Amino acid sequence: MAIADEVTRIGAPVRRWARTQKEEYSHGEDRPLGGLLGAMGTYLTLTTAGAAAVRAAGKELPTRIPLGDAVLLTVATFRIARTIAKDPVASPLRAPFTTFRGQSGEAEVAEEIRVHGGVKHAIGELVTCPFCLAQWTATALVFGYATVPGATRLAALTMTMVAAADVGQFAYDALQQKAMAGGGDED
Repeated sequence: MAIADEVTRIGAPVRRWARTQKEEYSHGEDRPLGGLLGAMGTYLTLTTAGAAAVRAAGKELPTRIPLGDAVLLTVATFRIARTIAKDPVASPLRAPFTTFRGQSGEAEVAEEIRVHGGVKHAIGELVTCPFCLAQWTATALVFGYATVPGATRLAALTMTMVAAADVGQFAYDALQQKAMAGGGDED
């Protein structure tokens, strides 16, 4: 028991400091700082493990990515992150952490993070934020590109084509709405 008591004694000031930081940061709001710290730790761990796995496989992380591949991966990152965070089809992935609130745009849903606090709240923030997911998605695509570039390019091309099709759908809808409103009949 002496070791457990010593750990508790040493940990007490750290816990007090962390509570103080949370209180001063959040001003009474339910901010899941511990869960977010866990998410950062998970990202760091997965990134480190991914880099180690690439090296163990005898591959090298790319020092440069050709512009065409970089654009392809960038657009795919946007589309994948947006799909995970906003697409109705991906709702079952977000459901344990969110509550449906309605439509937020064409083929997108609005969801509210369930107030669980801690890890579930932090995951809810991550899976509903396309900006947050972009970092995780881009990292996965870069590791994919380093290990299986052909398959990664193909997946990225697919999602880039989806993003381009989205632009086409919005342009078509805008033209259709303008035509239905008589927007082209100026005298």
